[in-house]
Amino acid sequence: MTVISLHSARSALRAYPLPIVALAGLSLGLLAAAVRSDTSHAVLGATLAIGGLPVVFRTVKGMIRGNFASDVVASLAIVGAAATDEYLAGCVIVLMQTGGEALDDYAIRRASASLDALMSRAPHVAHRLSGAKVEDLPVSEIITGDTLLVRPGEIVPVDGLVISGNTALDESAITGEPIPVAAGPGREVMSGSISQDGALEIRALRPSSESQYEQIVALVRAAEQDKAPIGRLADRYAIFFTPFTLAMCGLAWLFTREAQSVVAVLVVATPCPLILATPVAIISGINRAARRGIVVKGGAAIEQIGRADVVVFDKTGTLTTGSPVVERAVPLDGYEPREVVRLAAGLEQLSSHPMARALVAEGKLASGSLPMPTEVIEEAGLGVSGKVEGHVIDVGSIAFAAQKSLASLDALRGMRTERFMQDEATAVVGIDGRAAGLVLYSDPLRSNVAQTLARLKGLGVRDTVMLTGDDVQTAAAIATQAGIDDVRADLLPGGKVQAVRELMLRHETIVMVGDGINDAPALATATVGVALGARGAAVSAEAADIVVMTDDLGKVADSVEIGKRTLSIAKQSIWAGLGASGAMMVAAALGYIPPTVGAFLQEGLDVAVILNALRAR
Repeated sequence: MTVISLHSARSALRAYPLPIVALAGLSLGLLAAAVRSDTSHAVLGATLAIGGLPVVFRTVKGMIRGNFASDVVASLAIVGAAATDEYLAGCVIVLMQTGGEALDDYAIRRASASLDALMSRAPHVAHRLSGAKVEDLPVSEIITGDTLLVRPGEIVPVDGLVISGNTALDESAITGEPIPVAAGPGREVMSGSISQDGALEIRALRPSSESQYEQIVALVRAAEQDKAPIGRLADRYAIFFTPFTLAMCGLAWLFTREAQSVVAVLVVATPCPLILATPVAIISGINRAARRGIVVKGGAAIEQIGRADVVVFDKTGTLTTGSPVVERAVPLDGYEPREVVRLAAGLEQLSSHPMARALVAEGKLASGSLPMPTEVIEEAGLGVSGKVEGHVIDVGSIAFAAQKSLASLDALRGMRTERFMQDEATAVVGIDGRAAGLVLYSDPLRSNVAQTLARLKGLGVRDTVMLTGDDVQTAAAIATQAGIDDVRADLLPGGKVQAVRELMLRHETIVMVGDGINDAPALATATVGVALGARGAAVSAEAADIVVMTDDLGKVADSVEIGKRTLSIAKQSIWAGLGASGAMMVAAALGYIPPTVGAFLQEGLDVAVILNALRAR
């Protein structure tokens, strides 16, 4: 325990040396005053020099760059205290200023490992085919035209064209869509996709540096570098408080002609409500969010989400559950829907495909127990065949059904209703060589979407937007169900970034909510990125400013609510504190408050301000 305590103390000293030095020096100086006043004066003078000079130099550098923030008055107070031998008052100001900066630094510390997480997931080794020989090589050495082998479970290393093989391809990392697609000869595949259950031979269409996954990495990198700095709450108030303080200093000189009065004004004017109240309220708000399963990575995030104008949602896995379910079965040729589902689900019990799991769940729900299949043969990315209760059953894509001669390809396509927008979302069920039914899969809305959107509206969010890689018609249908104001469809990751940037030109605060790798660039671009981290990609969680650790969209509204409450309490503390400081400035300008007394009065004000700010917890 002692070793841990010593380690923690050393870590704190390395991270925040100035407030620790100021506290130690001030304490030693006050103790020494009981023995010898000259020793106390020397200790306080040394503390003021060691702790105060870095603050003053940093402030001057900021002023040269045009940054006149809340630390200007504190620096003037430190210089004035040193010039008039008011070392005790100066040390108190140093402690308040550096302590407030330490709190603020702790509050705004943000994880920045999104690029590392992206790169760690990216494929690093590829398998190049040279005749019958398989050669492993770094992905960076792949050139256009190389023939590559992608084994089951592996990530496609570069954008390519399938030469041979079939698989169910998981493209959710790139497109955000949860339902795997069939990939066979002639189909283009994107880097970052995962071959689920079959091997592919592909011809590289472009090197890794130009492939889709690398484009996502580049988008996140650009978004983090280009993201505009956020004006913090305290600095907004400092813009008018600093000139007011300087004017009061001028009045103090006119009334008293004494330097001590000017220093006293600076001491009581040191904007501790700005230095301390905001970070204390922010830390309290972050802790409050953490208790609800919401990880806020920095103070700026909780400030900004409290000002949310527009909330932008990804569709798949964010507004929807992200897992396919059976929407309905359409019988053909006189078969009963329940019987079609029961036999098909019985066959699919031995498959690990997400659509198979959904069909099995539907079959058990409708019929209870399911018959076990025999002679099961699965063709990767296409479908599965076998026997169930003596019947030959085939379940798969329209192309698979045509291959099995269940019906002609044109006839099968004509059987689909208008709601069957994509072959990949439709399964054909064959019984004894005839097409017996079609199964439609969908990605349903989360149960609390409408409630969450209503809460956001009540919290002052003016508009809601959905961004998706899905087609326009499907996206519009989902948006109507959800009650979304605006829809942008057919978007790849770069398109989502562009949509967020366009919104940021028209609105002050844009909150982006997503869960997939394809959302990471947009999360990094938005004013505040919120990742649903329970089942979402680690990369999206790293790129976001706020991470919801439970699979609950309602936590997004909780985040906005906590941000608004935190801002409200911080503003209360600021206004009350600045009002009290203003009254003390008037008294100090008239010569009624000496610098040392003013420093301790300011400390009392700090305590009151901090206690109020802690209500945000």
